[in-house]
Amino acid sequence: MKLSELLKKVKPLQIIGDAEKEITGINIDSRRIEAGHLFVAIPGTQTDGHMFIGKAIELGATAILCEKMPEDIKEDITYATVASTEDAVGKVATIFYGDPSRKLKLVGVTGTNGKTTIATLLYNMFRQLGYHCGLLSTVCNYIDGEAVPASHTTPDPIELNQLLAKMVEKGCTYAFMECSSHAIAQRRIGGLRFVGGIFTNLTRDHLDYHKTFENYRDAKKAFFDGLSKDAFAITNVDDKNGMVMVQNCKAQVKTYSTRSMADFRARIIECHFEGMYLEIDGREVGVQFIGKFNVSNLLAVYGAAVMLEQKPEDILLVLSTLKSVSGRLEPIHSPEGYTAIVDYAHTPDALENVLNAIHEVLNTHSSEGRAQDKTGHIITVCGAGGNRDKGKRPLMAQEAVKQSDKVIITSDNPRFEEPQDIINDMIAGLNAKQMKKVLCIVDRKEAIRTACMLAEKGDVILIAGKGHEDYQEIKGVKHHFDDKEVVREIFNN
Repeated sequence: MKLSELLKKVKPLQIIGDAEKEITGINIDSRRIEAGHLFVAIPGTQTDGHMFIGKAIELGATAILCEKMPEDIKEDITYATVASTEDAVGKVATIFYGDPSRKLKLVGVTGTNGKTTIATLLYNMFRQLGYHCGLLSTVCNYIDGEAVPASHTTPDPIELNQLLAKMVEKGCTYAFMECSSHAIAQRRIGGLRFVGGIFTNLTRDHLDYHKTFENYRDAKKAFFDGLSKDAFAITNVDDKNGMVMVQNCKAQVKTYSTRSMADFRARIIECHFEGMYLEIDGREVGVQFIGKFNVSNLLAVYGAAVMLEQKPEDILLVLSTLKSVSGRLEPIHSPEGYTAIVDYAHTPDALENVLNAIHEVLNTHSSEGRAQDKTGHIITVCGAGGNRDKGKRPLMAQEAVKQSDKVIITSDNPRFEEPQDIINDMIAGLNAKQMKKVLCIVDRKEAIRTACMLAEKGDVILIAGKGHEDYQEIKGVKHHFDDKEVVREIFNN
């Protein structure tokens, strides 16, 4: 494709060299450049891509898209400048890969919690309904059943368009995608066309990047501001920011709620560790999920499927067969009669939701006479990630202590921080009385083993923070570690 064609949506400020040359690929990572490629130099948060223009040319780049013209201009290289390469790269990638998001129905899911669950369930549902689909999620990307490992919640714009183009090539008609606040703020989804968007909820997260809650909120809101008038926006009115998200939205707005009047409504009829019995829009359905927050997730899935013109009775039939996403409130029952639950909860709000869900089930069992004097005890194992928002660390410890009988604070992904320093930040928010409930064990495997040793029949161990992850990131190295594997190994021994 000619460079001039690629640049038609980005309004270059200056072009030096031949704009009619053929471009064989695009990249923002100089290490991946091949002969004939266009290198896009983006000023990142860690390193500035302009520093690697020379390296990109050495590896074969024949054109450079940048914000400031380099001092050393090579004779056979074409240079184009734009006001923002971060804004331009998505538009360029969209053109290069044939505008794939306009050739299928792409639905985006954003919010603090629930993105992975909702996007994955929509993908699984529409495949069961007989459609070819794609999924872009934290856990894994899928192209109609073919797994493509994920490294970020949302890939960079070039990888994103590559994946969408492959989905189109494989005959996909729908694609479901998590849209993180980073991806929206960094314009990774720039140039894509969404037929619908879903808002889940908004609580404190990623303030290490966004700096303020308002910036974080506005990043999410920008997604809905960008929806076209022929799209739909489904928002959770149980969240105080639910209607804020759609204030300037041109799309058709629909609401969902478990507590108040809304376009899509649901309530819990019965709740057990194996699942719930719900009423959704006046129809009863059994599902293999627990927790009020999962009722909201399922309601968002239901609402999106309705807006995508599926029959309610077909939606509910499939909904009853769907299972939880890996590492999301995933129960593992021990031979001794207690239950371990592995969950990805890594924010105070997510931890509160999961613990509430466990209490709901234990209280239900008690009211049905399945427990004697007291429901089972809750033992929570949790930590906090290194090199991330430190302000949420004491809040997570407080939430765990408030709703648990025993708390073991341990290591999560310490990254480049010392695990003990992170633990100290967490317990700094606890008083002497609260600390009587707490054990601090740096080694995560030993922390899980200790929780299992403390548990008795009827108890529940919540192992929070990592969920589907199969690694621990320590000093820049990912070591294999899977909470579910560790629990099963302990149970078997």
